[in-house]
Amino acid sequence: MNVAEWILVAILSLTLFIFLVVAIILVVKLFAVADEARKVVIKSQDIADDAGGIVSNVKGLTSVGGVVQSFVDNYVEPKFKEKMKEKERKKDNERRKKSKK
Repeated sequence: MNVAEWILVAILSLTLFIFLVVAIILVVKLFAVADEARKVVIKSQDIADDAGGIVSNVKGLTSVGGVVQSFVDNYVEPKFKEKMKEKERKKDNERRKKSKK
């Protein structure tokens, strides 16, 4: 082989070596980026699910039925349950008094 051919082979070999090293580094970085993208997608799906729950809550509170239901659940029903318990206690006390006599 001529000296020119040796020089050409050396230059091409060096270029191929540099290309392979750069390609390996880029593939490793691509895997890291893909992993981060997967984490972002999972996080965004969680946020979307939470947003759906928030929308349904707001939807329930903006309609008249939702407001009434919320009012009944939070204020009326606990007071009603307390009154029912008091009535039951009174009846139990009366029964105990009658059974003792």
